[in-house]
Amino acid sequence: MIQIITQIREKSQITIPKDLIKKLNLKTGDNIDIDIDIENDRIIIKPVVIIPKAQAWFWNKEWQQGESQAEEDIENGQVERFNSTQELFEDLDN
Repeated sequence: MIQIITQIREKSQITIPKDLIKKLNLKTGDNIDIDIDIENDRIIIKPVVIIPKAQAWFWNKEWQQGESQAEEDIENGQVERFNSTQELFEDLDN
């Protein structure tokens, strides 16, 4: 865990040190999620990527597990390759 002390500036702004921005690969315009835990007196800041709703299906847990499995199968040579769509359709018919 990295601990950073910074000050609240005018207009309630804080500065995240450049080293941390670099380490987290953040850029101007990136989005962050701020979780406030009042009971434990904590603020948790996490980088997030906003996904357009039309693409949300691709980023759900089940789909991503399938993507990971497909990539693993490809890396391990556990896929069939076809020279043409006709060859693929003939294989599907059998």
